[in-house]
Amino acid sequence: MSKPEDGDIVSLFVSIGLTKGKAEEAVKAPKSATILKDIINNSSSVKSGVDDKKATLLSALSIALSKSAGVNSSRRDYIVKAILDAKLVSVDQIFAAVKFFESHEITEDDTDFNKECGVGFTIAPERINTVVEDYITSNNISGWASLGPTINSLKSTQELRWASPLEVKNATDKVFLDKFGPKETAKPKGKVCSKSAPTQKLGSKSEFATVQDAPRKSVFEEGFLGALHRPGENPQMRPELRDAHLAVTGGQVWTRFPPEPNGFLHIGHSKAIFVNFGYAAHNNGRCYLRYDDTNPEKEEAKYFESILEMVRWLGFEPWKITYSSDYFQELYDLAVELIKRDKAYVCHCTQEEIKVDRGEKKGKPRPCAHRTRPVEESLAEFTNMRDGKYKPKEANLRMKQDLDDGNPQMWDLTAYRILDSPHHRTGDKWTIYPTYDFTHCLVDSMENISHSLCTTEFIASRQSYDWLCDAVEVYKPRQSEYGRLSLEGTIMSKRKILQMVDEGHVNGWDDPRLYTLISLRRRGVPPGAIISFVSTLGVTTAPSTIETARFEETVRQYLEGTARRLLMVMKPLKVTIENIPQDQVVFVEKPLHPKVPELGTSRIPFTRTIYIEADDFRTEDSKDYFRLAPGKTVGLFQAPHPITCTSFKADSSTGEIVELICKLENEGPAKKPKAYIQWVAEHAPSGSPVRVDETRIFNRLFKSDVVPKDFKADIASNSLEVVKTAMVEVGFWSLAKVAMAEARKEAEERTKKATKENETGTHGLDDDTPVATSAQLVGNECVRFQGLRVGYFALDKDARMAALTEGSTTSVREQGDFLVLNRVVSLKEDAGKS
Repeated sequence: MSKPEDGDIVSLFVSIGLTKGKAEEAVKAPKSATILKDIINNSSSVKSGVDDKKATLLSALSIALSKSAGVNSSRRDYIVKAILDAKLVSVDQIFAAVKFFESHEITEDDTDFNKECGVGFTIAPERINTVVEDYITSNNISGWASLGPTINSLKSTQELRWASPLEVKNATDKVFLDKFGPKETAKPKGKVCSKSAPTQKLGSKSEFATVQDAPRKSVFEEGFLGALHRPGENPQMRPELRDAHLAVTGGQVWTRFPPEPNGFLHIGHSKAIFVNFGYAAHNNGRCYLRYDDTNPEKEEAKYFESILEMVRWLGFEPWKITYSSDYFQELYDLAVELIKRDKAYVCHCTQEEIKVDRGEKKGKPRPCAHRTRPVEESLAEFTNMRDGKYKPKEANLRMKQDLDDGNPQMWDLTAYRILDSPHHRTGDKWTIYPTYDFTHCLVDSMENISHSLCTTEFIASRQSYDWLCDAVEVYKPRQSEYGRLSLEGTIMSKRKILQMVDEGHVNGWDDPRLYTLISLRRRGVPPGAIISFVSTLGVTTAPSTIETARFEETVRQYLEGTARRLLMVMKPLKVTIENIPQDQVVFVEKPLHPKVPELGTSRIPFTRTIYIEADDFRTEDSKDYFRLAPGKTVGLFQAPHPITCTSFKADSSTGEIVELICKLENEGPAKKPKAYIQWVAEHAPSGSPVRVDETRIFNRLFKSDVVPKDFKADIASNSLEVVKTAMVEVGFWSLAKVAMAEARKEAEERTKKATKENETGTHGLDDDTPVATSAQLVGNECVRFQGLRVGYFALDKDARMAALTEGSTTSVREQGDFLVLNRVVSLKEDAGKS
């Protein structure tokens, strides 16, 4: 309920040029309203009034400043002057200006500011047309179905960032028309609705290239990936090593995805999965899933299972599932060989002494006291390590590398250490375990990897990788490094996430506010949208820190063409249509997607009592308001006629509006409404409406784009909102059953094919190897839909619904059901939040 002083603030905002409607909206956000008042009071030019466009930009500035902590008053006034001088003429420029001043001071030279904020930007229409044509050609855009994603991608390019959106759209429409003919002849998008993932058969370039809405179809043929060597071109110590490798692989690309099974995968891993599995698939090759299980102290069965599940959920099938522990005996034998060649020695130094020797305190290494011990002595001591004669940290095997090299990765790395923990696969057989630096390159060699693809933090390790393969004279794969993926406003650290879980800041590792893959899956993000996101970023050597808003926009674009649509209200307001009899019901057949008829229809009742969104009604009308108010007519989506509000009822104690009395405009000349609103009807016989027990709205978990070291202090207080009043049309039940049936069918087909075509294990010592199952691909999140004008939603794992049980014949709510929805993403980006 508004406060008395709000009227004065609205009048102030109207006096500078805002419409009454925009002024009223501005008052609803106290923080930005206070900033806008301050701007007015500190500028005589603003106080005397500006045109409505500049007033709107000033309002946008107040919203942007309310979300920023790094822009002081002088920088704010600089932006205000830029608005008044017509240098900044769009909302996008306003937000760019605020972001610029979060990290820059005011200077006399405006060059950097102008460049970052698009001040004075011009581009000829002919050039826009050329950029559009080049983009469509280079990205193999194939038809009208890609129009929306193409326009959005073009707007985010460096050259068109500040171009007129309308000019970009018009140019794109024109080029599409020239290339693909009239839009009417275009085929609608295929059905990719609630299935678990687009299927990509490993080794099939054509199938892999059909990932929906992925503009960059040639990501494996250009840039970093396009420049990779061909199999067999990686140099070897001896030609016969290359020949033996090619004899095994047949000259194919062989890659591997080698996660440590000590935590859950996150959004950054999706890029590694895409690069390794995707590059192999594009080249008709093979990709291993190899668990790097050399540290039994931190490994748990749940991580092994989750990793395979996430790889498959993203749409990929491993050629083989292997473990570093499969090769423990071979690795031990190579360690003995390394000692015999006098290229490794047993060291008894403390951890602190090793750090000092390796130059971690002074920056320059010095020889270990045990570096020159005789080979026979190191062999004997290594045997003692293996036989349990030393405790952890009392002895280590270290490689004898090159202390004069400038690369710290050549300063006698540890090859083996003692761990007092049984291994999940080998039990108590081993008390010594190889390190990553010793294991990784040698297992790559044993598995005949042609392309060892990893992120750039391992660049320095490439030299030690090559050194060790050559030191024991085995086939040497080539390591190549690409930039890792991170998102702003998130954390990926397992330690930090575990701390938040343990302290109750989040509800487990799969809390939808996190960016672990199990969290994104639970939230309802389609796996195809994640692959589309990663593919559009490209693969380069530069690290990618991407705005969360860009990720969400990709998800939004993906769901736009694939998600069925249902009528939904979050905060219902009862409407009684007085000229409809109590017992009258009309059933309306409505499409589940206006542009994709293959997604089907739903049949919903229209009755005397319906519910609309509470925000779609006001007691006072205005010229710029087009929804419902006393005496005003509004359309109802898919309903047979509009309605007009004749009166309303309010709670006598709170003044809250509790019911509207309306009439159906079904007689006489039809009134054409200026707006349409969503609704659901009350009709118990058909189970309408479907009442949602909990609708969970997830906002950003952290307040800052760059999460500070004191990350817990940066946790936002409003990151989770639970709404318990939402209603959905009764078509939800049939949609949910169809979605689950589709998901189960695809999961069974994929799993049957994966089990038949791919190898799921090697010479492991136990039966705990995770295997492909249909259940890995089917969960409640397969039920996704767009709540019309509300957002995209998915069923949460907490939901209990008898109708969705496999084999169930019921299609209505049963006793004991508990319906929980997660908002996957809003319908459009919240500029203020972003």
